[in-house]
Amino acid sequence: MAPRSRILAFGTAAALVLAGGACAALVSGIVGEVLTLVLISGGLAAGLLLIFLEIGLEEERDLEREQASRRERERRLLLARRRLRLRRPRRQ
Repeated sequence: MAPRSRILAFGTAAALVLAGGACAALVSGIVGEVLTLVLISGGLAAGLLLIFLEIGLEEERDLEREQASRRERERRLLLARRRLRLRRPRRQ
């Protein structure tokens, strides 16, 4: 997830919570209560989901780094084995 997208997504979630707070203060009656409940709940739920998304993406990046380092170690080991084979004269 690009940094700009991340900021936009978390900003939108925060804006929903703030809009819900504004509705609580400015809109009276049942409509204000419903808007407050929906906006604040939606904003908090979106924020929580985004946090879980970030955790999942970080785990994916860690796994990719681990696999890349494993491939690099295997490549180095293979090259070292090939060099050893080339240096040793074969017995006849």
